[in-house]
Amino acid sequence: MTVTLSILTHSLPAFLKHRVRITGIATVLLAGLYGCSPSNQEVSPGGKTADTYSAEVADKWAQLTLKLTRTTPGFSPPVASRALGYAGLTLYEAVVPGMPANQSMAGQLNQLASLPTVGVSQAYNWALSANAAQAEIIRNLYANTSDANKATIDSLEAALRTSYAQEEDTEVVERSEAFGKSIATAIFDWSRSDGGHEGYSRNFPADYVVPVFNGSWRPTENGRTTPMQPYWGRNRTFVIQNSVMPLPQPLVVSTSPTSQYYAQHLEVYTKNKSLTQEEKEIAVWWADDPSETFTPPGHSYNLARIALITAKADLGKAAESLARTGIAVADAFILCWKCKYVYSAERPYTFVRRAIDPSWVPFWPAPPFPSYTSGHASQSGAAATVLSALYGPNFRFTDDTHVARVRDTRRNVDFKPRRFNSFWETAEESAYSRFLGGIHTRQDNDTGLKEGRRIGQNINDLNWKK
Repeated sequence: MTVTLSILTHSLPAFLKHRVRITGIATVLLAGLYGCSPSNQEVSPGGKTADTYSAEVADKWAQLTLKLTRTTPGFSPPVASRALGYAGLTLYEAVVPGMPANQSMAGQLNQLASLPTVGVSQAYNWALSANAAQAEIIRNLYANTSDANKATIDSLEAALRTSYAQEEDTEVVERSEAFGKSIATAIFDWSRSDGGHEGYSRNFPADYVVPVFNGSWRPTENGRTTPMQPYWGRNRTFVIQNSVMPLPQPLVVSTSPTSQYYAQHLEVYTKNKSLTQEEKEIAVWWADDPSETFTPPGHSYNLARIALITAKADLGKAAESLARTGIAVADAFILCWKCKYVYSAERPYTFVRRAIDPSWVPFWPAPPFPSYTSGHASQSGAAATVLSALYGPNFRFTDDTHVARVRDTRRNVDFKPRRFNSFWETAEESAYSRFLGGIHTRQDNDTGLKEGRRIGQNINDLNWKK
């Protein structure tokens, strides 16, 4: 049986109800002790709702999260996707009591039974709640980041607090920040049991034995002998329905020139020798290598940020956008990595060298993990599906993710903004970019997009609305 703060205060004598002041620390403790179901979340009759605040807090924290992803050691694509999932969910849960049409994900996500709740008939500043929640969860998720980055987290939190607290009563400020921190604490505690906690410290586990068979993955041309995150597919998904999706079957390995397997690899090889300038730009734009960028899932998270800015979304819409996108890329990487290490499929460079051209060098170097299915395609498809549900199937926007990067002189490519008429266009181009780079066959990409769409639809099917 759950208990809320309203029950505790309701039991007090009338004269004490007007005098009792619950401090920020007490609120955190009580919220942590007494969880509630989403149906118990209520907005104060006189309080502001989340849609009265701009998306500024969500946007600034998203930008900093992406910077931390790029500059913190060990944030490979799988690790980054996980962090974005928890960061986005924390933002949403910190403001959802102020979204009258929406409800919490507590009780809907995998092993997340309950979360702290707000005090009934009390006013909250949802921007302050979001600010405190993001600062707290990001400190925990990026615990190994530099001291300079930690100082930036503190600085952003302080700046936004000053901006939004100046016209609020002290009690509202303390109550809002305490609630946000309690949400972040609860979600981080939940995250520790998912199998990916502190994954940045074990990207290439030495105990993994690479299987050897006809058509199996082989070390990349840069000499990496251990593949990245071979156990990631065992992690707990956010959405239960995603955890039971059947694995898609790959083509049968064959060196026969009449086989589909051979034909798909020959297509990669042939295309790679005749890339146009536009195709080179597409391949480089979506490469999103770790440390140089904020990784492929970070690119999708940034597309969500671009969408909410383009649409002039309010805080509530922004929080839901980042939550759905974060969960989408996180679950997509778990399921994609599960598929990769069940089949341990070879990369095109391996097959082409052993069956077509021993001297072939692909346009883009192969990443250090198996081929099937494509991580780019899976996570892009999932992200596009959830964003399309929020902003419509024909949402026009400009992706300026990499415009500040210096020219890639090795490949003679500049980073110019790319314009799209829908989110699905970005997913298809992201997937196609890996074919152009010589990294994936069409079956890797096409299957990844299909799986990503299913993952995203399962996320959309959650009860986001009451």
